[in-house]
Formats: sequence, structure tokens, C-alpha cells
Amino acid sequence: MTLPSARTTGRPLVMGVVNVTPDSFSDGGAWFTPEAALAHGRELVAQGADLLDVGGESTRPGAERPSTEEELRRVLPVVAGLSSLVPVSVDTMRSEVAALALDAGATLVNDVSGGLADPQMGALVAERGVPIVAMHWRGHSADMQSRAQYDDVVADVVAELGERVEALVAAGVAREDVLLDPGLGFAKLAHHNWELLRRLDEVSAMGHRVVLGASRKKFLGLVGRTPQTERPPLERDVATAATTLYAAQHDVWAVRVHDVAGTVDALDVADALAGRGATS
Repeated sequence: MTLPSARTTGRPLVMGVVNVTPDSFSDGGAWFTPEAALAHGRELVAQGADLLDVGGESTRPGAERPSTEEELRRVLPVVAGLSSLVPVSVDTMRSEVAALALDAGATLVNDVSGGLADPQMGALVAERGVPIVAMHWRGHSADMQSRAQYDDVVADVVAELGERVEALVAAGVAREDVLLDPGLGFAKLAHHNWELLRRLDEVSAMGHRVVLGASRKKFLGLVGRTPQTERPPLERDVATAATTLYAAQHDVWAVRVHDVAGTVDALDVADALAGRGATS
């Protein structure tokens, strides 16, 4: 199944998250078994997901990496079972996992390291002729927050993403097949995330499709709150929907979200206000 093309209405595509992990920050391993993950993926499609992102490695701060064999065990049956419904992205930093997931039906690689974690990722993506989401990344989850130091977070992220683009293109990836993700929450403190959102147009101005992953992240749990009254992950969907509406105004190609139904509702309201879509 081919990857959806960019919408012409200003409405981003909705990428539903299917975490096949026991330790996800957002859902606590609710979809860890293949059967549960497949059922969840089918539910997200029914709610309006344009594509699904299947991952077998938690990237929450402090998370430990599974073995390659365990990651494959988690993701391959889910990718195979969902790829006939909508295009499927495999969320992995390992080229071996990406290769076998592509064999199983995935059409997009979502690499949170942008190819830094596995030097073979660029060559694999080039060989297969598939798009890759390159996220801004400064290190693995175990210590990434210690690297949240910037002179100008937006300028630094844009520069480092630019380096990733050139490295992937040098490996043979078509420039138009490199999608960018500013990496909200990855080696970034709350004020860094808000500055990236405020200046999101500077990321879009790089000329690549942008994927935004704000869903249920800690900085949304803290907005308007104190650390003592922080919203838990499952209570951050309204704040996530608000960032989705903002993303729709700033040329974002796709939003990666856990709550597909709420996201679709928010985008439908935006369409109605803009005179697009059904309003009766």
C-alpha cells in the first residue's frame, strides 16, 4: 500500500500510534500482545487514521532497549496484520528491523534517531526506495535529557536536521523521501518544546514534509499546571488536539497521535470553520 500524498486542504494526515511495548509512557503496555495491538490498530483505522505507526521499542526517558530479536517478535505480526488496511510505518532505529518490517508490508520507516543509531539505515532506505521520517535526536532514552542544552533551540534543531538530510541523501535516499520531525520531548525541556511549536514554520521552511509528535507528552501535562498537579498521560488528549489544530495551520504533513477519534473531531471542526467538509 502506497503512502498517502499530502493533502491540499491544509489538513494534516492522522498517524495513529500502535505501541507494542510493555513500558510505553502513554498506555502502559495496553497493546503489548500482537492480538491486542492488531485490535487496537483496526480500531484506530475505524476512527479515521490515515496511516499507522507500529513500534516495538519504548523511547520514553530512561527506557531500556529490547534486543533486536524481541523487537522483531513484537512488531512483525502487527505490521503484517495491519498493512492491508492502511499504510503502515515502522517505528525503529534498527535497519534489520526496518528491512523485515518492509518485507512484512510497511511502507515508511520512522527512525527517531534520524539514522544516527544505525549507520546502515540510510543505505537500507535508499535500496528499498521508501520514505523515512528523520527525527531530531541527540542520544538514546537512558540519558537524552542530559543533552537538552541549546544556544537557540530552533536554529540548532534546524541545523542538526539539515545534517541528517544531507547524510541520508549522501547514502542514496531521494531528498523528497526525507520527512522531518523536530523531536518534541527528545533531549528537550518544556520551554524548548514550546519554542519549537511557536517557530514551527522554520522547520517547515526546510522544504520537507513535517511529522509532528506532541501526543500526550509531558510538557502538555504541565501546561497550565504545576509539577504537583501535572496531568497524567491519558488526560493530555485535549491539549494534544489543540496542538493538532495549531499544526494544521503551519503546513504539517502528519500528526502522530494516540487519540485518533479526538484528533479527527478537532480537524473536522477546523475544516468546517474554513468552509471545507460537511457541516450538516
